Parts: sequence; C-alpha cells; structure tokens
Amino acid sequence: MPVYRRADLSRIIMLVLALFLTAASTSTFAREFRAADTQNESYPTVQALHYMGSLVAERTGGRHEIKVFHSRQLGEEKETLEQTRAGAIDINRTNVALIGTMVPAMNVLAMPFLFRSIEHLQKVLDGPIGNDILDSFEPYGFVGLAFYDSGARSIYNHVRPVTSMADLKGLRIRVQQSEQMVAMIRSLGADPVALPYGQVLTGLSTKLIDGAENNWPSFVTTDHYKFAGFYTLTEHTMSPEVLVMSKKAWSGLSPEDQKTFREAAQRSSRFMREKWRDLEERSRKQAEDAGVKIVTDFDRKPLEAAMAGIYTRAQQDPAMAQLIERIRGVQ
Repeated sequence: MPVYRRADLSRIIMLVLALFLTAASTSTFAREFRAADTQNESYPTVQALHYMGSLVAERTGGRHEIKVFHSRQLGEEKETLEQTRAGAIDINRTNVALIGTMVPAMNVLAMPFLFRSIEHLQKVLDGPIGNDILDSFEPYGFVGLAFYDSGARSIYNHVRPVTSMADLKGLRIRVQQSEQMVAMIRSLGADPVALPYGQVLTGLSTKLIDGAENNWPSFVTTDHYKFAGFYTLTEHTMSPEVLVMSKKAWSGLSPEDQKTFREAAQRSSRFMREKWRDLEERSRKQAEDAGVKIVTDFDRKPLEAAMAGIYTRAQQDPAMAQLIERIRGVQ
C-alpha cells in the first residue's frame, strides 16, 4: 500500500476513535438499566420505578431506559444489594434496615420510636438531613437517589392479641436480616427470627414463626393477613425505603444524564407517596374486612423504654449520636 494511503488510513482511524470517545463522553449510546424491587408489580415502589423509567426515557430521547425486575426476579433484597454494589444491578429499591448493614447512617433511620409521626419523617427526609444521608452512600459503592415512603411498621401474629410487652414474650417474630432489628425484637421480649422477605408467608402458614412486623400494604399484599389474625399498632419504626444506584453505573453517565436520573428519582418519590397513601388505606380496610383484630389500645411507653440499650450502643458513635439529635430537633 502506498505511504500516503497508509497516512490517510491512520487519519481515518484516529478520526473514528475521536468520534467514538466524544460520543461516549456525551452519553449518546443507548443503554438499558436494570432496576430491582422485591415487591409485586402493582406495589407503589414498583410503579414509581416504572414512572422514573418513563421520565428518563423521555428526557434522554430514548437513549436510556430502565427495565424493572419486580417480585424478587433478581433475588432477595440482600442478594440484590450485593449485586448492585458490584455493578451487576444498576438501580435498587430497598428498606433502610437492610442496607444499614452496608451504609452505617441508614441504621439511624431504622431506629425504633425515633420519628414522632409520618409528617416528622417526611420533614427530615425532604430537608438538609435527608440530602446529607443520601450523600453518604458513595464510599460504600452506591449513589443515593431518593427516599420512598414505607409507612409505619407494626407487629402481627397468629397466636394472641398483643396488648402489652408481656404478650410478646416467647413469640417467634420474623425480622429483616439486620442486627438492629434482631436487637429490637429481643429487647421487647420476643424471639427474633431473621428470614428473607420471600420466606415469611411460608413461615407463617407452616407456623415456623408466630408472627412478623411490617406496614399495612406489605401485611396484605403478601397474604400475611390470612395467617396472622392479630395486628398491633406498635408503629415501632417508620423507616423509609431508599432508592440507590450502583456507583459503577452512575460513573458511566455524563453529568447531564446524572442530573436527569436524580431529578427523575426525586419526582418518582413524590409520585410514590400519592400511590402509597391510597394503598395504605385500602390495605387496612381489607384486613379489617377479613376479620383481622387490630389492637390500638395499649401503652407504648414500656416499649420505648425497652429501646434504651439500643440507643446507648448507637450513640457511642459520635456521628450517629449527632444525627439522632438532628432528627429529634426537627419540628
């Protein structure tokens, strides 16, 4: 080949390479992002992920899309979180109690009896404290995008109505795979059984466990209410759900696309809250209509007092102690 042709060929190769790098840096290549959620397709968090996906697709002209894998299609929460940190899953919706095993600040949001009401929780999450918490994810392989509501978690069982701490003694109560949740149930006098979410229904139906603790929608949409006829409004935690993205996937986005994903996630959070309120009301009514006995008349003070040891241990960490006080100070 003549020398001048080789030179031309080299210039063409360099031009193509430059165009390739430019395209990559401006994220012109289309990509499908995998999002995981253990809830079923009609659940508000799953609907919110679909909504986020529609916003991302619209704002990127179809370059980026989000494919939602619901109903534990990609595994239980613990498994999907590990995959997200490794970059095998791009986006994940999870409860803060579980991700707290990886991101220490999340354990504060799962502290029992920390939030005075759902309104108090939302003021915290929507303000500077919420932003600071989301910013704390990156050293652990995640990017915090937004919080989703999860209502208040209460205790239910198939053995007896729980009207006091004495009624909890000896009950085998399923908890999330979280040391803090295990400690909480043990402090209340019950026997904690750490099980993946997908195994709770089998545990209740076979009487491997006596009960569990969760919010109204989870209690009903999973059919737990069919096997646990006593629901006590302990409302011991009001920990939210959190939407995270793999740091690896995030790093592959241009600054403009990062802004798009974050804004879409925030909008999906507001969308989810509307869906959640409606589902919460319908779920409670469905449980009542099915004959579930709801216990509302009991003294919460002994339950709160039983958490003293958990708070003492948590506040040995100055950062956690400061965060707890900041949250309590929000009016």
